[in-house]
Amino acid sequence: MQKIFMILILLFGMASAWAAVNINTASIQQLQSLPYIGAIKAQAIVDYRNTHGSFHSTKDIMRVKGIGKATYEKLQNDISVSGESVNPAVSASKYRRALPATAVR
Repeated sequence: MQKIFMILILLFGMASAWAAVNINTASIQQLQSLPYIGAIKAQAIVDYRNTHGSFHSTKDIMRVKGIGKATYEKLQNDISVSGESVNPAVSASKYRRALPATAVR
């Protein structure tokens, strides 16, 4: 019984790690949890969304100033245009370079 319970917990944990951030509803903080998206690009995504409406496909994010094909290709598996936004920090952590222990975040 414990093995089944542990398997279910692992499967649930993996599903949330694979979940994407909905670029149509995500907050600036959720957008910043994506690899290669900092405060300026996150704000640009929200501003674009407020001005032009919802993104119809994930490729539409390339219309945001500062997000080109290379960035899109790195993000495409972590973003969506539907569903609930889930923080992908677990999967995104592999993209962020380590900072020295004395660095201020």
